[in-house]
Amino acid sequence: MLHEPTVLPTDLGWIEVICGGMFSGKTEELIRRARRAQIAGQRVVIVKPHLDKRYAEEHVVSHNDQSLPGIVAETADQIVLMTGNAEVVCIDESQFFDNRLVDVANELANSGKRVIMAGLDMDFEGKPFEPMPQLLAIAEYVTKLHAICAESGLIANFSQRIVEKDDRILVGETDAYEPRSRRCFRPPVDKARGRKVAPLNVLQKDDGEEQQE
Repeated sequence: MLHEPTVLPTDLGWIEVICGGMFSGKTEELIRRARRAQIAGQRVVIVKPHLDKRYAEEHVVSHNDQSLPGIVAETADQIVLMTGNAEVVCIDESQFFDNRLVDVANELANSGKRVIMAGLDMDFEGKPFEPMPQLLAIAEYVTKLHAICAESGLIANFSQRIVEKDDRILVGETDAYEPRSRRCFRPPVDKARGRKVAPLNVLQKDDGEEQQE
């Protein structure tokens, strides 16, 4: 269930947090809400941290290649200066900002802005990823999304690191992480166990042969 406000008063601000593990659709949901606000004629600014350069320098891009132009901030305090005229402020990969982001989010919301934030709620060891826990606490609306476990096919709540790196922050994709369920999560690092996903128009016969729909 997506906890998103349906009534948008112009003189009241609030905070929405979209959280979950890797590959759960957080950025996709952030982009969806940003587009809806743009369609409603609202001034929208999207911010991303300078650490996230996986797809594009100044675009916010989801794993399924949806994108919107954004601006890059190196610190949380810069966001206030960059979004002065915005009615809606969207912040992607919030876990990569410093802990000042909590005060910045409150400041933006208190000034009458709708603040939409997306980020990982846990790191590769399964521990809360600051400042996300604090943002979840102050938000009026919280949406937790899940991926599908690469090993079991169950609901995935964790981000399994599959490369030998000890740094807490490691910006990566399928080369570095797999979504895992609680039962299949093996912190801090595990080997890749994901299975290839068959095309939707291909069915498997009982004898293993492929059959087109």
